[in-house]
Amino acid sequence: TNFCHQDVRALPDAVQALQHRWYTEHWMTNGSRTDQFGRDRIPVRQMLRLWKKKLPHRIACTDVSMEITRRKMLIGSLIFRRRLHKLLGKDDQNVGVLIPPCIPCALTNAALTLDLRAAVNLNYTVSNEILNHCIHKVNIKHVVTSKKVMADKNFAKFHPECDLIYLEDIKTSVTLWDKICALTQALILPVWVVDRQLGLHKIKPSDPLTIIFTSGSTGIPKGVVLSHQNVAGNIYAFMDILQVNPLRDSTLGILPFFHSFGYTCVLWGMLSMGYQSWFHTSPFVFGIVAKICRKYPPTILVGTPTFLRYYARKLKREDLECVKVVVSGAERCSSALMDEYEEKFGVRPVQGYGVTEASPVVGVNIPVDRLVEDWVPKQKDASIGLPLFGTSVQVRNIETGEPCKANEVGMLWISGINIMSGYYGEPEKTAEVLQDGWYCTGDLVYQDEENFIFIAGRLSRFAKLGGEMVPHEGVEEALNKILGFASEGEPQIAVTSVPDEKKGEKLIVLHTGLNLDPSEIGAKIMELNYPALWVPNADAYFQVESIPLLGTGKLDLYAVHEMAMKLASEEA
Repeated sequence: TNFCHQDVRALPDAVQALQHRWYTEHWMTNGSRTDQFGRDRIPVRQMLRLWKKKLPHRIACTDVSMEITRRKMLIGSLIFRRRLHKLLGKDDQNVGVLIPPCIPCALTNAALTLDLRAAVNLNYTVSNEILNHCIHKVNIKHVVTSKKVMADKNFAKFHPECDLIYLEDIKTSVTLWDKICALTQALILPVWVVDRQLGLHKIKPSDPLTIIFTSGSTGIPKGVVLSHQNVAGNIYAFMDILQVNPLRDSTLGILPFFHSFGYTCVLWGMLSMGYQSWFHTSPFVFGIVAKICRKYPPTILVGTPTFLRYYARKLKREDLECVKVVVSGAERCSSALMDEYEEKFGVRPVQGYGVTEASPVVGVNIPVDRLVEDWVPKQKDASIGLPLFGTSVQVRNIETGEPCKANEVGMLWISGINIMSGYYGEPEKTAEVLQDGWYCTGDLVYQDEENFIFIAGRLSRFAKLGGEMVPHEGVEEALNKILGFASEGEPQIAVTSVPDEKKGEKLIVLHTGLNLDPSEIGAKIMELNYPALWVPNADAYFQVESIPLLGTGKLDLYAVHEMAMKLASEEA
């Protein structure tokens, strides 16, 4: 696999040599074979070795109610596995988990994986209908949750259409024999014996580790099947490019585990690689987050610009004084927010890029604190960074499919060990995006001469008017500028498009209130020398109560489009 673009565009020989050395040393059972994943790199087997043999009394993770060592995590997971094994049937391959980030949720994921099942962390920010759609989609018959969680007012809307297994019931059902067996496996038996007792040695690298549902921003969520090698490959590459040291670094675990980054790099990074994680169930309870940060200072903070923006306003400098790496993803991080972090906390955020189908990280800028080689380019604020080792990137012309030259906009295709197995039960949709091992992201990008990737827009966020591509985000930026709306925080406008008989498509603007007449807005767009196609018709503006957002703070593109279709049809 290539380091960046397919032709690697004259990268120094040292870069390619370093990548090859890293790839063979970390991944291959036999250095002469570059097509075989090292089975000892399977995350759950790594976890077992780590917890049994290395620093068993070191704190593995903590949340607001407790802290737990590696040894106790191992014992607890083995006990939990025994109880779940008796409650679940042989055909319960996919088991739902409906618990926010905390130690019990981490134990649940570890126990299910030790029992050779796929833990499916369900999104608790979606509607009850979408939740049950996901449950039925991947044949979930049991969901592990807790009575405390289900009693919470935020979960009152959820009525999972399957059997529930409560953590409290499991705890009270533990027997003395369960404890004896778990202690024997954790403290007495060799790793290889436990490995075979649990059947972990039979796991194939391509076997499913989890199913993570897409955000649903562009439609009904799809179940992305991620294998053991997908997740492991992404963890190693992410740790390598950011020089993450398990004995030095720790993460603030505020991202939910139904989020692919939270699942891969926060949860399984802690479970299989050993860097510490400090969990909290909600990223917006600032007082508790601040207390956790002061007691267990994290060195790595990962979140969306929405989360980071709140922290910049609510947390004090001393709360994040030990943070050395701040990675922003999921949406564009403004230079103003980067400046604010650098001024207040002494660390400048870097942008990264990922998609659930890539487990998820594809590229990231390398923070100044983690630059260890002279040849490594410094971060570029507007860029989403350099591709990870083991990930190949191509920018292809939308029309011809041919590779683009530097600074030419095209479709981003990626390939590598981290690319999903496919969408669960949807071979047709899988075939639409996976071709010969390459995944089509749907994002329009360009790469500069140093191979940094820049997002130009999302294909689904473009309207084709009279044969020309008009970017929704570009029109939004123009409208925000003209109307004086802030480009950060809760959006006041959203641009989408609907079918049109004359031009093919028509721009639609949803807004929460305008301070100018639509005709005046159109005139100002032309005054600022924007293309004429960027001017929405006067009858294309519709006022709504609020702009639909996802739980992550990203624009809910599907809901925006559905709302626009309904309003446009009513107007017609």
